Amino acid sequence: MPTEYFEQRERALLGPRYAQLYAAPQQTAERGVTVSALRTTPEQFAQRADFPLEPSPFCKAAFVVHQPDFKPGRHPYHHAGVFYSQEPSASSAAPLLGVQPGMRVLDLCAAPGGKSSQLAAALQGRGVLVSNEYVAARAEILKSNLERMGVSNAVVLNETPARIAEALPEFFDRVLVDAPCSGEGMFRKEPVARQQHCEALVKQCAELGAQILDCAAAALAPGGQLVYSTCTFAPEEDEAQVAAFLQRHPEFALADVLGNVDYTFGSAGEENRTGGLPLDVSKVRRIWPCQGGEGHFIARLVKAGTPRTLPAPGEYTPEEQLWLAAAAEQSKKQKPGKGKPARAESRDARASRRENARVLREEVQGKRGHRAGDSGAGESASPAQSLAAWHEFAARYFPALADRPAVVHGGGVLLPVPFPQTGLHVLRAGVFVGSVQKGRFIPEHHLFTAFGAQCTNREELTLADPRVTDYLSGREMAASTAADGWCCVTVDGYPLGGGKVSAGRVKNHYPKALRLL
Repeated sequence: MPTEYFEQRERALLGPRYAQLYAAPQQTAERGVTVSALRTTPEQFAQRADFPLEPSPFCKAAFVVHQPDFKPGRHPYHHAGVFYSQEPSASSAAPLLGVQPGMRVLDLCAAPGGKSSQLAAALQGRGVLVSNEYVAARAEILKSNLERMGVSNAVVLNETPARIAEALPEFFDRVLVDAPCSGEGMFRKEPVARQQHCEALVKQCAELGAQILDCAAAALAPGGQLVYSTCTFAPEEDEAQVAAFLQRHPEFALADVLGNVDYTFGSAGEENRTGGLPLDVSKVRRIWPCQGGEGHFIARLVKAGTPRTLPAPGEYTPEEQLWLAAAAEQSKKQKPGKGKPARAESRDARASRRENARVLREEVQGKRGHRAGDSGAGESASPAQSLAAWHEFAARYFPALADRPAVVHGGGVLLPVPFPQTGLHVLRAGVFVGSVQKGRFIPEHHLFTAFGAQCTNREELTLADPRVTDYLSGREMAASTAADGWCCVTVDGYPLGGGKVSAGRVKNHYPKALRLL
């Protein structure tokens, strides 16, 4: 049941509409999946899926799943990054940004990564997606999910919004602020949200949301667009928040939230929730429980000025070329097996990050093994030797990647994205493709999830093949389509990960932390 404060407030605001708007069409929260355009189309997915689907009204790439015993995390398509398990109405915000390939996009509060995966799909591997999460353990989850979804052009940050705004002023063409909120739309889905809810929490979240919005405004380029969303109903965090933002930032204008899409959902905003400030509530959007969602608010804001001209496909701007050159130069200065941290941290900051990770890791992530690309594996190899080994490997298995810029970072070979050296705490900036270990190049899992479709040697499985379960469980399996050497293991053409074939058997290299139990 809703909290007393929540019910009193909403009954006062809605009057006789309260019962109607909060009457959900089903007893439990809806479940859904959002399909990634990096893998397939919604139409193709619907034809191939082996579980019942219903198109979602909130996003053209999303589906509602009514099967009660459906376990999305165990499905092969989940492991292949074909879909992201996401409550249907949660998929509504990201498409409203109107992201185009080649843009610079910031997801300021990104974990666990559902909306970032949608933004990455819209970018189609061009431009750059900066996905940020302040809590260290959640940032690791964000990184892992983007790897699983095959995102190749992401920079994953573990930073404060203020530091990002300071380091990258007016840098981004699009910014998504899915703000930390009081979570009133999560009452059915997460009982803890109801237990923790109170008026003080609403006010605290409203203040935090205002600070994050101000940082987003500073990071957004002239002519850029900002989408602000919450999963709550509180006026202070929704209509009143946007109205107050426009008062503080006259360089912004409120735009029709549905202006970048050709469909509609939900309802207009509420006049009596603006805190007495002017706001055209017809341009914002609410999703009520009676409409099949759990509860969301969304607004779109446009910054005055002329938008940046996007580079042509396959081209870098002059400044992007400088950033890549700087990364290459930094790579040459590294000693074998020793990568430099993105920035020096104080003892207190490091302790805080470790504590965040310790408290949250088991709950949201579980135990993780060491990753060759991140841990400085290949300590005996110089940067030049690492790059030479990668180019030899790429020429054989990934010839389409052989000419892409590559650098050495932390002992691993990285295909970087064009991004300035800012001093921000970067967890990942591109794709770690592998490292030299005992004189041999060992590919990373992310190489296969991001570029598996380009691998020249593939072990091709189907959804009905029992070897899919063998592979995802970490077991060795018989090879039927792959030749000796490294291969990408696929299911229905979608990349699952890597393996190494010898004598008709595929040695399993699926990461232990991701395997089915």
